[in-house]
Amino acid sequence: MAIAASGLGSGLDVNSLVNQLVAAERAPAAQRIARRESTLNAQVSAMATLKGALSAFRTALDPVSNAATMQPRQAKVGNDALFTASAGATAVAGSYTVEVVRIAKAEQLASQAFAGGSTTTVGTGTLTLSLAGESFDVAIDAEHATLAGIRDAINAAAGNTGIQAALITADDGARLVLTSARTGAANEITVSQAGGDGGLAVLAHAPPAASTWTTLRPAADALVRIAGFDVTSATNAIDGAIDGVTLQLKAESPGAPTTLDVTVDTNATLERIRKFVTEWNTLSSKLAGLRSYDAATGVAGPLLGDAVLRGIESRLRGLLTQSVPDLPAGYRMLVDLGITTQNDGTLEIDESKLGAALAADLGGVARLFAGEGGIASSIDAAIDDALDAGGSFATRDAVLQRGLKDTKAATETLDLRMAVVEARYRRQFIALDSLLTQMQSTASYLTQQLGKGVGGG
Repeated sequence: MAIAASGLGSGLDVNSLVNQLVAAERAPAAQRIARRESTLNAQVSAMATLKGALSAFRTALDPVSNAATMQPRQAKVGNDALFTASAGATAVAGSYTVEVVRIAKAEQLASQAFAGGSTTTVGTGTLTLSLAGESFDVAIDAEHATLAGIRDAINAAAGNTGIQAALITADDGARLVLTSARTGAANEITVSQAGGDGGLAVLAHAPPAASTWTTLRPAADALVRIAGFDVTSATNAIDGAIDGVTLQLKAESPGAPTTLDVTVDTNATLERIRKFVTEWNTLSSKLAGLRSYDAATGVAGPLLGDAVLRGIESRLRGLLTQSVPDLPAGYRMLVDLGITTQNDGTLEIDESKLGAALAADLGGVARLFAGEGGIASSIDAAIDDALDAGGSFATRDAVLQRGLKDTKAATETLDLRMAVVEARYRRQFIALDSLLTQMQSTASYLTQQLGKGVGGG
């Protein structure tokens, strides 16, 4: 532990002298460590920026790295009040007439009117409600024996297969209304009862046998006529009638067909390619900034000369300019589509040439980007390799973290060494202070003695 001393005897400022000497001796090593630490931290931050930029670009590759999404289909309906349509990647271009003869409906039943209203006591026992062969039981005790109680018990029943109960109160009384949650002719509602006081028998319903129930809306399959051919469905979603196309029926219009046109959306493909070029140019600018050098100011980017940055940039640029084998002539390189590399590494599009290529062979353009060995899929694989847990970025990160750990250790070592130096200086200056004090005391004594001698003479 260093002993603080201020030179009380001689007036020598020991603390100030020691601090200045230690600071002067510490400064060169401390500055080297600080510079090293600052450089390492800048590189860690820059590597994070680089990884983020590559990850963002890889995400932007998704629309152009899949052959299906590179050839998107669009479906246009002549009267979309009748139905909507969506076309998937397997849809084939074509035009069809579609007539919505009938939409799928869910059954709705109404019981007889109960003049006493919702508080009318119906009975106790067990109701079994069934929908397309799936049934659930509803226990009706004395507490729930009223029409309103039965409604609540049905809606709260465990295992309810999709039957909703409600009450409609009119001038002649209240009615229990059951509505199926499922469309389709097979989804008819049946009701049976057992046990209790027998009062629930009035709610039994087992078609085609007669009952007290009225069918407000019968269960029905959808019927749509496509190019003159009938297609039925239990739901209003018609999937598979036309390859890759799904229809969602909305309204009926028997005898009044409308048109459905399925086309390849070339404009969407063009936008995907434009987006790819824009995202590459953004990445290219970030890479240039990380490895930049300003000769006028001498300021360098944090990854100037970095092997990882050079490696990934070189690989990506090589893939951008590669020729993809086994493709038709005129569709093997980006330059064939009018996409050229500029001196600064960015890409530029000749819109006229790209548009002509898309119009001539959209499939060829798609394969260049997304086919086996295609440009987008190859770049995606290259970025994935670099960002992998065992890739170049992981190795570089490990080196940087070891460097930061070393700088911390170097600082701790310097602190220990400077503590020893400070202790030595203090011992030396304390000894000097003591010597000066003795010399001052001797000089004072001599002065006094000489003064006495002079006075005595």
